[in-house]
Amino acid sequence: MKLTDKNKQHIDSLSYEQLLNSWRNNPCGDPWFQDETGTYWEGRMKALRIAGADLVGASKAVYWDDL
Repeated sequence: MKLTDKNKQHIDSLSYEQLLNSWRNNPCGDPWFQDETGTYWEGRMKALRIAGADLVGASKAVYWDDL
């Protein structure tokens, strides 16, 4: 998917937990994770990890809430 300003703003508005939830649970081949937009999504997650996002808490919340 082409990275538009609208897509970029949407990705930037999501928390690490929200990004991770979509990353783990959206269907394989989801357009959000393809091409420029997918690269931006991945980069945003990395930036939030570096900035100190609660990786373990987010991972547990995403996983355990679905059980």
